[in-house]
Amino acid sequence: MKHAAQKLLVVALLLGLWELVARLGLWSPHLLPGPMTVAHSLAAMVADGRLAGAAGRSLGRLGRAYLMSVALGVPLGLLISRIPFFRNAVKPVVMGLQALPSICWLPLALLWFGLTDGAILFVVVMGSVLGIAIATEDSVNGVDPQLTRVASTLGVRGLRFHFGVLLPAALPGIVTGLKLGWSFAWRALLAGELLFVSGGLGQLLTVGRELMDVPQVMAVMVAIVIIGTTVDRVLFQTVEARLRRRWGLTATT
Repeated sequence: MKHAAQKLLVVALLLGLWELVARLGLWSPHLLPGPMTVAHSLAAMVADGRLAGAAGRSLGRLGRAYLMSVALGVPLGLLISRIPFFRNAVKPVVMGLQALPSICWLPLALLWFGLTDGAILFVVVMGSVLGIAIATEDSVNGVDPQLTRVASTLGVRGLRFHFGVLLPAALPGIVTGLKLGWSFAWRALLAGELLFVSGGLGQLLTVGRELMDVPQVMAVMVAIVIIGTTVDRVLFQTVEARLRRRWGLTATT
């Protein structure tokens, strides 16, 4: 209850500061609308279905691309952590490509896939798969060596060792990496959707910019923050908390 009150206080302070700056008139109301104006724009998009339709299309793309990133990134991270060839030859390439902002992949995606969903999916996958692989490798490398020695002493080897001992022990760290990968994917998705007619949240931002409708732009930004926060709290924080309790990493009440 105390934490919720603190969060509400911070939100109230930010809204109050926003309203104060808007009322001071430092910028035109057309360029910096107040919170109520943005709230009315958000309510209008909810009422006419534009926001729900755009959010559904964006989340659909995100879900497909994110599942591909997980399916590729987790095995790649496991290979890097366990096989010397991948650790010595592949890891430097992964680290180098990870330094590229995801938007840098967009020109290639447009040339290879054209103005299609495939271009956006490619950008999202490249924006998240490498981070997931690196997080998986770090998590596996962080497993207690004593645990692996005990498993070896008991004769647990091969797939049984990897899926029965190593991955479960590394799972809390892997989930944290998946959470970071999701945030990378979310940002890459919206960057890709900004550039052509996609029917998603990025297109709503573009339409607002072209019409000089700043309240719509800011309302979509608020919706993006709400969606991202909701997914983080409902999905990732819940899974993280359960895993930490399962492995005794947090105190139980």
